Amino acid sequence: MILNLVKTALVVTCIIVVGLSLSTPSHAQDFAKGSNAKEWGLIGEEKATFSGKVVDILCQLSGDCPANCGKGIRNLGVLRSVDNKLIFVTKNSQPAFNGATEDLLPYCGKDVDVDGVMVGENEKIAKVFLIQFIRIGGEEKWNKANLWTKKWQEKNPDAKGKGPWFRRDPRVAKQIKANGYFGLGHEEDERWRKAEEEE
Repeated sequence: MILNLVKTALVVTCIIVVGLSLSTPSHAQDFAKGSNAKEWGLIGEEKATFSGKVVDILCQLSGDCPANCGKGIRNLGVLRSVDNKLIFVTKNSQPAFNGATEDLLPYCGKDVDVDGVMVGENEKIAKVFLIQFIRIGGEEKWNKANLWTKKWQEKNPDAKGKGPWFRRDPRVAKQIKANGYFGLGHEEDERWRKAEEEE
């Protein structure tokens, strides 16, 4: 177990260190030119559209490369063609807690064009990419990067009802049942509830 924790720590360190060197903004090209992305109003936000190859980030950093980019359990990114920088794609275009793996996975190992926004506080810190559109490199039609909720519904057909997905997700419900809403136990939940009622 300790060995696995050490390995995990080393991989995370590699991601941070290599990410800082690989995904910092490049001044060789104006990536905002031609972008049709919607701005979110986030700190350090910049529109960006570019070409590259969809890759498994952990594979790029460690050489651990399962088939089909990990089949949805790995974080994916884009190896940008113009400067060979590894761009970390952390979110799709949906206005919720949705990652981008579902949208990138069908393009694993393929050359693509992407459009979205780069986000980060300043040019000295690695920025991440919030993808909004993707297409096979050179094609005319763009595809919206909004597959996450659809794929979640396919995986959880019994999680019906109203409200956002995370209120119906079996994984979330399991954790709440076991550890409470704060993850600190049900007694802490009850203590907080009583404190709120007294105010």
